[in-house]
Amino acid sequence: MKTVLITGGSTGLGYELAKNYAHDGYHVVITGRNEERLQMAKETLQAENGYVTTCCFDIRNEQRVKAAITHLLQHHKVDVVVNNAGVGHFGPLPSLSTEDIHAMIDTNVKGTIFVTQALIQHLLTRSSAYIINVVSTAGLRGKVNESAYVASKFAVRGFTESLKAEYADTNLTIIGAYMGGMDTPFWNESNHIKDKSRLKPASYIADMIYEKATLGEDILL
Repeated sequence: MKTVLITGGSTGLGYELAKNYAHDGYHVVITGRNEERLQMAKETLQAENGYVTTCCFDIRNEQRVKAAITHLLQHHKVDVVVNNAGVGHFGPLPSLSTEDIHAMIDTNVKGTIFVTQALIQHLLTRSSAYIINVVSTAGLRGKVNESAYVASKFAVRGFTESLKAEYADTNLTIIGAYMGGMDTPFWNESNHIKDKSRLKPASYIADMIYEKATLGEDILL
């Protein structure tokens, strides 16, 4: 049985991806900062016959990432990593607080790097392994009132492309997933999207990512 680790796996796109992998017979490890949400997601997935493990840690904290991953790898092998967790704060640049900017850089950029760094040597020991970085179309072009968020996603895109080059001749496949807005809890505390009815369901995006990831190429949705 192969194992997939999904950051931010208790809600939204991460949870929908967890469902896809669980239905396909993977052991699913979902991570997040909220133990209660993780347990709720685990119970729902297990009710559908999924094999699920939770791993509660804050991806912004390098030491906690290392400790949690080290403990996890003592009990399980990991074949696929989905760096999905992310946050966004929107508005004209002067309106963004220092805390908003740190949250996006620390979560979207540093968190992705910390998790990848903690797992990459292990992934290289597997016969075939994947890293899927959820970047979004914000990593492809600038957008109004999204300057700092876009900056964080451009950084993740650069990180992803560099990993592709660095591990091109190994068993490790690196994939960037670039999708537009989704109807997830990501937008619950934001009025940046005026008409949320135009957002695509997270389940649809998850299905597309799961299907296209097997091709080993970047995913643009």
